[in-house]
Amino acid sequence: MALLGKNLLPSRFTSSRSSLTCTYKCGNACLGECENTSDNEYFGDQISRRTALRAGGLTVVAVGGSAALAACSPSSTDSAASSSTAAGGGKTSDTKVELTSAQGMLFDAVQPNTKDEVVIPAGYEQSVLIAWGDPVIEGAPKFDVNKQTAADAEKQFGFNNDFAGLIEHPSDDSRMVYMCSHEYTTEPMMFPNYDADNPTEEQVKIGWAGHGHTILEVSKVEGTGELKREFGPLNRRITATTPFKLVGPAKGSSLVKTKADPKGETVLGTLNNCSGGVTPWNTMLSGEENFDQYFAAGDIKDEKAKKSLERFGIKDKETDRKWERFDDRFDCSKEPNEPNRFGWVVEINPLDPKSTPIKHTALGRFKHEAGNIHIAEDGTVVCYSGDDSRFEYIYKFISTKKFEEGNLEHNLSILDHGTLYVAVLEGNSPAEEIDGSGVLPEDGKFDGKGKWVKLLTSDTENNKFTSHVDGFSAEEVAVFTREAADKVGATKMDRPEDVQVHPDSHKVYVALTNNSYRGATGENAKKNKEDVKEWAPVKENKNGMVMEIEDDHAGEEFTWNLFLVCGDPKVANTYFGGFDKSKVSPISCPDNLAFDNHGNLWISTDGNALDSNDGLYAVTTEGETRGELKCFLTVPAGAETCGPIVDDDRVMVNVQHPGEADDATFEAATSHWPDGGKSTPRPAVVVVWKKDGKIGVN
Repeated sequence: MALLGKNLLPSRFTSSRSSLTCTYKCGNACLGECENTSDNEYFGDQISRRTALRAGGLTVVAVGGSAALAACSPSSTDSAASSSTAAGGGKTSDTKVELTSAQGMLFDAVQPNTKDEVVIPAGYEQSVLIAWGDPVIEGAPKFDVNKQTAADAEKQFGFNNDFAGLIEHPSDDSRMVYMCSHEYTTEPMMFPNYDADNPTEEQVKIGWAGHGHTILEVSKVEGTGELKREFGPLNRRITATTPFKLVGPAKGSSLVKTKADPKGETVLGTLNNCSGGVTPWNTMLSGEENFDQYFAAGDIKDEKAKKSLERFGIKDKETDRKWERFDDRFDCSKEPNEPNRFGWVVEINPLDPKSTPIKHTALGRFKHEAGNIHIAEDGTVVCYSGDDSRFEYIYKFISTKKFEEGNLEHNLSILDHGTLYVAVLEGNSPAEEIDGSGVLPEDGKFDGKGKWVKLLTSDTENNKFTSHVDGFSAEEVAVFTREAADKVGATKMDRPEDVQVHPDSHKVYVALTNNSYRGATGENAKKNKEDVKEWAPVKENKNGMVMEIEDDHAGEEFTWNLFLVCGDPKVANTYFGGFDKSKVSPISCPDNLAFDNHGNLWISTDGNALDSNDGLYAVTTEGETRGELKCFLTVPAGAETCGPIVDDDRVMVNVQHPGEADDATFEAATSHWPDGGKSTPRPAVVVVWKKDGKIGVN
């Protein structure tokens, strides 16, 4: 049957993300009212003048054909997807121009397309490592979409894999350890004849099992970058019912105690885990993002509690998944503190399958896209994180404990000792030069400076926690971090998502995915919480940006510039680090970030607003070709590109929600990737490698 419901509305935005994805991924955060209703004040005067938009840079063109491997169809695995084309223009050309790209970017750019396949450059090969339902734990049955059970799902690969990490195996040189998060489930795409108004208890429990994480041993295929899934003692599934330990200032607080956990120390499960990071001590960090959608507000009498729930978007009487019918903890009228137990950065030790995962409350509670670590020269650990919602904030945590090589027990406590900060930015150009057109100001850059404002200091070992926000206790700052950040005037950003630190320059890069409400007029005017600013200079920003920050990592000051203003390079309001815009690939909605061993930044996209499938892009950050951006691959119809891993042997991406469209159902899928034919689309992990066994380094 077709899925009908109050939240499945036609998308009013130009993003390619469907209303089905919006409903089950983020609870329609993109269609509803913004959660941030604060009227923050900003510091500093703006001081410069307007100039014309400049292109600048070298005239380098990316050319060449692209190869596609479609839906595992034997007849299509070696077919060419396109003829020689220029990366930015989309017009065919029979003349190849010699590339002058940086090392690691010597591939031919993939062209924009809407194919139901993973499209990769000529000279590369690909395979699917694992897909939804494939066995993870030995003894799990082969996946049969018509015979799903919760017990089986707890041993199989979960749904909608997002973050991906890959580390060396501790005892077997022929293997590695792959880990990923499972962000959310899309029940209408999982079950035949799904009734959204009346899900069964078994379907709900399968949904619980589809969330969480997978730890998987993988074997290397000699002579290539390919990986194969294996059964091994490290294999593990973590779900929405796996016990987690709360640590830090919120542990034991009255704000996190429930009937099932009167001590406020143990949480069942993790929800909506988006991106993350691999720590220098080989654990995985994962951000709990749009957790609000799993909780029904019910009939909340306490006005303060109601306001705090609404700050995260929890206000509906029932949820789309109806989990509250089967477990009271998802009903806020019965368990008002349960939502406070989600929205954290979690840490998992993939090398100890018996370890209990941790929720670090010293890092604050908000819609974490990720948590990524940088080690300063003196061993200080800095953790960066973005709050992935429109008009939300960028945070960092500076440890008081130092990183100790090889001391896992010590390092597992680092993120419980230190100070949490939120970013406040100012531009250096006068307001009249920032008019929403995207035209560069007179100084030739969107740039400025900023400061980190203290929110909370934690000393978990001695149970000492200090609030730096007037009117908030330490535990309130930890649990109600958004409201504390509102109070200190944090800077409203355009969906800050992944944050990564360059391995050599140590500059910080922030993906700012989009914000269609920035300076909006007409029907969306009431959803506009701030007009254009120098750090968000595009009105009704639909394509997003990448910010570059030079940070005093262990300090409180930084400078910033917009490295990329994304979109169609033919349009005036785009900018590619000063590089010639006619020689780059179009890019829209940057999401996850990664660096290769050459220092190139790799960007996956979510919701491409340029009439093409989402993809994975590489861009040079330093040198003569700074700003040269090329598309390496695109994912199938309706899918999002997630969790990029790029090393000298392979590129890996998580392909999330293939086939999700406004009118898609299990019976009427708009994709059949990766199995082809008339099969059910399955989120999956793709490995890409060069035929000579190396990725773009020659």
